[in-house]
Amino acid sequence: MRELEAVETVGVVGAGTMGNGIAQVAATAGYDVIMRDIEAEFVDNGLDAIESSLSRLDGKDALDEDPTTIQGRITGTTDLADLADADLVVEAALEDMSVKQDIFTDLDDVTDDDVVLATNTSTLSITTIASATDREDLVVGLHFMNPVPIMTGVEVVTGEKTAPAVTEFAHAFAEDLGKETWESDDKPGFVTNRVLMPWINEGIRAYDEGVASKEDMDKGMKLGTNVPMGPLELADHIGLDICLDASETLHEELGDRYKPAYLLKRKVAAGDLGKKTGKGFYEY
Repeated sequence: MRELEAVETVGVVGAGTMGNGIAQVAATAGYDVIMRDIEAEFVDNGLDAIESSLSRLDGKDALDEDPTTIQGRITGTTDLADLADADLVVEAALEDMSVKQDIFTDLDDVTDDDVVLATNTSTLSITTIASATDREDLVVGLHFMNPVPIMTGVEVVTGEKTAPAVTEFAHAFAEDLGKETWESDDKPGFVTNRVLMPWINEGIRAYDEGVASKEDMDKGMKLGTNVPMGPLELADHIGLDICLDASETLHEELGDRYKPAYLLKRKVAAGDLGKKTGKGFYEY
C-alpha cells in the first residue's frame, strides 16, 4: 500500500454530483485529479459544475488559490485506462452493485497493485464490492456527504478484509481534504443512511397521513430537534430517487422497518425527484 505522502494523483470514477464534488475537493487540497465518466457529455457537465462551484466559493473568499489554478489540476476522460497513473482511486458511480463490481474489476486490472481503491457507496456492501478484485485488503468505503465541497463529514467504512492500515489511510486522506471522519463497520446503511432513511420515510408517511403540512413537518423537526433541514426538504435535496434506492436496499437487507414510504415511490414514479428536477415535495 502507498503511504499518503506518496499520493500525488487521485482518480475519480464518476463525474456526477458526488464525483465532481470529490474531484473538486481533492484538487483544492493540491492533488492532481483524473475524473472519468462513460460519456464526454457527463465529463463536460462535471467540469462545468466544478467551475461554477469554485466561482461561488471564490466569491465568498473561501479559497486559498485562484479557481483557475485549482481547476487546472483536474483532467477529464472517458477512458478508464487513464487512471493507470492514479495513486488512489475513489469510485462514485451509480449505486448499483453490478456496476460497481464491474468498475472495480477493471480498476484492479488498470491500476498498480499497491493502489487503494475506495468507494463512495452509501448503502452497498464494501466486502461484496471488494470481492470483484484481487486486492480486497486495499478496498475501503469513503462515503462523502452531499454537497461534497460544503459538507465536512466523511464516513469511513471497513469491509471484511480491509486492512487496518488502509482504514487509517482513508481517515488521513479525508482529513487532508479538510474533512472530519467517523468509522462504520460494513453493515447495511452504515451509520448515516441506516438512521437517516427511516427518519425521512417516517416524515413522508406522517405528511401523507395528514399529521401536518409539509412546511410544518419540516419546521417542527428543524425547531424541535435543531437539524438544518426537515425530512421532506432534505429528501428533495438528496434526490427522491436516491432516497428510494437506499430505502429499498435497506428494506431488502434489514426488513420491514425500512420499507419505503408509498408517497416516496409515487413521487419517483412521476419523475418528481426533488431539487435536481425542479420539483419534489417542493418546487424549485
